Amino acid sequence: MLLLVHYNDVVAQSTQTIRGRIVDEVTQTPLVGVSITITTSTDKLLGTITDAEGNFRIDNVPVGRQILKITYVGFQEQTIPNTVVTAGKEVVLNVSLVENVNNLNEVVVTGDGKEDKTATNNDLAVVSARSFNVDDTKRYAGALGDPSRMAANFAGVIGGDDSRNDIVVRGNSPTGMLWQLEGLNIPNPNHFGALVSTGGPVSILNNNNIDKSDFMTSAFPAQYGNATAGVFDLKLRDGNNQQTEFIGQVGFNGFEFGAEGPFKKNSDASYIVNYRYSTLAIFNALGMEFGTGSNIPYYQDLNFKISLPSSGNGKWTLFGLGGKSEIDLLGSEAEIEGDDDLYGDANADAYPRYQTGIVGLSYETNLSDKTFAKFTAGISSTEENWHSDSLVRNQDNIVIGKHLEGEAKFTTTKYSVNFLTRTKFSAKNSITSGVTVDAMQFGLYNREAYANLGRDTVRLDVDESATLFQGFSTWRHRFNNNFSVNTGVHTQYYTLNEQWAVEPRVSVQYIVNPKHSLSLGYGLHHQVQNITTSFMQTKTLTGPILTNKDLDFTRSQHYVLTYDWNVTPNSRLKAEAYYQNIDKAPVEAHRSSFSALNTGASFGPVDEDSLVNNGTGTNYGIELTLERFYNRGFYYLVTTSIFDSKYKGSDGIERNTAFNTGYVLNVLAGKEWKIGSNGKFFSVSLKVTTIGGKYLTPVDVARSQQYQRTIYKDGQAYSDKQDPYFRTDLKLSYRKEYKRSTLEIAMDLQNVTNNQNVFSQNYNVKTNSTVTQYQQGFFPVPFVRFTF
Repeated sequence: MLLLVHYNDVVAQSTQTIRGRIVDEVTQTPLVGVSITITTSTDKLLGTITDAEGNFRIDNVPVGRQILKITYVGFQEQTIPNTVVTAGKEVVLNVSLVENVNNLNEVVVTGDGKEDKTATNNDLAVVSARSFNVDDTKRYAGALGDPSRMAANFAGVIGGDDSRNDIVVRGNSPTGMLWQLEGLNIPNPNHFGALVSTGGPVSILNNNNIDKSDFMTSAFPAQYGNATAGVFDLKLRDGNNQQTEFIGQVGFNGFEFGAEGPFKKNSDASYIVNYRYSTLAIFNALGMEFGTGSNIPYYQDLNFKISLPSSGNGKWTLFGLGGKSEIDLLGSEAEIEGDDDLYGDANADAYPRYQTGIVGLSYETNLSDKTFAKFTAGISSTEENWHSDSLVRNQDNIVIGKHLEGEAKFTTTKYSVNFLTRTKFSAKNSITSGVTVDAMQFGLYNREAYANLGRDTVRLDVDESATLFQGFSTWRHRFNNNFSVNTGVHTQYYTLNEQWAVEPRVSVQYIVNPKHSLSLGYGLHHQVQNITTSFMQTKTLTGPILTNKDLDFTRSQHYVLTYDWNVTPNSRLKAEAYYQNIDKAPVEAHRSSFSALNTGASFGPVDEDSLVNNGTGTNYGIELTLERFYNRGFYYLVTTSIFDSKYKGSDGIERNTAFNTGYVLNVLAGKEWKIGSNGKFFSVSLKVTTIGGKYLTPVDVARSQQYQRTIYKDGQAYSDKQDPYFRTDLKLSYRKEYKRSTLEIAMDLQNVTNNQNVFSQNYNVKTNSTVTQYQQGFFPVPFVRFTF
């Protein structure tokens, strides 16, 4: 590190290239003659215009933060206020311009797809949506380069689980999330993931490969289906097609090495690839525990994308990601009196194994000057293996034997195709339509063993397939530059139980003036039941039967009102009120507190059988976002949510959901200083989070003692409110710009106050008492990145 810091320390002022492509927002056709100017104060005026393919290039741009102004006759002007220019990597921008409905009034849009947090890739998402800027995962404290953990800072998203990055949206189960990658519906993209969740301890997604993406929390457009909570629509960026670049990185997420560049000189074809291997074993050796006690997780992953332009305006893209993870959760090595292991059990040795892979191929082209089309096909697979041994101890608590307690193997393979087309009839009218087919094959096996009784119970044992068909169409009408309406319909058909759903979607946006705008949104949404739920077995005298297989979709209706205020050119205030009504949620046929709306609160699959679609739920609340974009070295993001999340099981009693914390407050701020005049920068980022205490189900100590395992008082489900969650993270960073490379060093100090936040409560057989497990304490995370 010292050698890198002093390497080439005395150089001329570092410069870099800014280049990219500018296209029409709807048709994606290139725009010729667009003017791009750097308006930041410099010694000379820098700028250019786009060529016949919409490409532009500006050389010799000084490193630092730059402001770009983009103008084109007949289109709305754009200003990109915060473009980070470093010596080690070219800046490549892909910008979409919006055509003016008329040319009588000037409209200036501050920001674009790369920097504007309110401008999404999908122009049809006008409520409960924002772009996901991957640079924030590198900048903000506590994010650890993880897109999901960064999303937890957005209004409406509830964090508070240090062990996993599940995205809990507005009191909904994390299983209500839809993950998309380049248009494909994908499985859980996390290490140690599971079929019953959409999160994990570490993301497989690499933030060095992710492009600007969309994150939606309610009433999303008709393009998205089979989700009741939210959507994370991810894009992978193209590799640099003019210059070969490399990156080396060490941090919490692992040892990383990446490369990108053209396949050959003067070729528009490019590649980008990044490989990562776990570093947690090193942290453990240094005495830094991270919530798994003495148990060390191992994982590795690969992200890649290959872009191959074809004749005309066509483009082929091959993309994919994959990851493999394993850990031995050894209760035989845990302390009996107090267990710091967030994942394991002091009374068992468990061996989770997980791997997933996704690969896709897409082709996009302009069928005409007015129509854009994209076809994508892909395969995704997951394999989840787990087995657990119960421990036999003597009177001195020494392990003297082990017996199989349970085992599971879940495998899935999904073949997916997606076709999307966008046609602009005029500046006022456009239609976006598409179809998606997901053909799934799965093998599920899960059994519980009872060594003391000499028998076992098989809960899942199936090898079957099912297909989900989806189609949509959305018409967008712009009455003028300030008033637009999106109306659409989404439909889906599930072959497993021959269920249909037709879903209307509508949103309205009115820009009162350049500072104020109002938006309304409504959406009807359905989601299929998890396959582990659908194939849960019920024992009968004549053999097992599948009592959950014919469950209908869970149904959800979203209502949203949004107000946006551009307080200054660099700051914005957003207020949003929402109401969500849920019905047809699976609950037990007999009276109980169970509801599938709480799925995801624990790591294991739901094993209830004989379910019916009689459950209901409601989520409503108010959210505020106050944000200052980076300007003069300072930025901040303040988000707060006040909400209520309730459900009813088959007993008809209204209860708190497992995710009803009542409120969330996130305060993030950062400051960057330039040190001297030779490309050195120092920055500080602070994050403070407080969340209302979560509700837990009390442990039934008497019955737990009787059966020698944790049993909860289901009649008092989610009634025991815990203390509020509180955590402070501090990140210190140093960046040095060399002539053709960049070095970054940082230390992310997580939970600097070492606050004890409640994780769970369980019954400890050996101590014969209820034990409270706490979340991650103070944890320093070093980080080094070198780009060249």
